[in-house]
Amino acid sequence: CVVFMFFFLGMEKLVACLYQRPNALCRLICFPWAGGGTSQLAQWGKLFSSSIEVSSVRLPGRESRLKEPFAKDMTTVVNEITSVLLKELQEKPFAFFGHSFGSYISFAVALHLKEKYGLEPIHLFVSGAHAPHSEAFLPIKSIPIYDAEDEDILTYIQILGGTPSELLQNEDVKKHLILTFREDLRVLQTFSFEKAERNIPFSCDITCFDGSEDKPHDLEAWHDLTSGDISFYKLPGGHFYLLEPSNKIFLTKHITRCIENAGL
Repeated sequence: CVVFMFFFLGMEKLVACLYQRPNALCRLICFPWAGGGTSQLAQWGKLFSSSIEVSSVRLPGRESRLKEPFAKDMTTVVNEITSVLLKELQEKPFAFFGHSFGSYISFAVALHLKEKYGLEPIHLFVSGAHAPHSEAFLPIKSIPIYDAEDEDILTYIQILGGTPSELLQNEDVKKHLILTFREDLRVLQTFSFEKAERNIPFSCDITCFDGSEDKPHDLEAWHDLTSGDISFYKLPGGHFYLLEPSNKIFLTKHITRCIENAGL
C-alpha cells in the first residue's frame, strides 16, 4: 500500500493527465518545450478519441513542483521520468510527443527505456528539433548560459514566441520564466548522444513536425535513428506553430491516425 501511494504521488507530481481514460488502448506522453509547463499539451487530451489517453510531463521547478530544485542534468530528468512511468509503460502501448527541448527529452527517455528495459514507444513524434546526433545540434551546446544576461534570455524567449505578452508584464512571472528557461537550457547542454556505427537505436516509426517559418532543423538525420518509417510535415507558422488552433487539429488527427494504424 505504501509503495502504491508512493507510486501514485510520484505520478501526480510528474504527470498532468486532465482527461483520464483508463480503458484507452494507448498512452500518449507529451514533453513540453524549455521553460514550459503542462498547461498546453495536457489540454490536448480533450481533442483525442477515447482510445488515447494524453499526459504531459511536469519537470521540477514549475507549477505544483515550484518549490523543488531544478534538475541539474539530462540523466536526472530521464531517471526520474523512467522510474515514475515505468510500471504504466509496461502495462500498455505508449507513444511520445515532444516539442523543441521536449523532443530531446522524449528521445533520451525512449533511448533509456529501450537500452535498459527493452521497451519502445509505438511511435515517436518530434517537433521543432534537430536529430540529437546532428552537427546542427552542436551550437545549442555552446550558448553561454552562465554569462547570458536576463534581458538577453528574455529577448530570445520573445523571438521564439509562444509566451503571451501579458505574462511578461508581471515581474515575478517574467523572472521565473527566465530562470526556468535558463535551467532547461542547462539541462539540454548536458545531453549528448553519439550514434554508434551500424547501431540503429529504434525500430518504431518517427514523425517530425516543424513550423514553416521556424529556422530550419536537421530533420533528415532522424532517418539514422530508426529502422521504422519516417515522415516529415511542415505546418504554417514559426517555432510555436503547434499553438495555432488549425495546426493543433492537424497534429492531433495525424497522431491519432498513426497510433490507430499501429495495429494495437
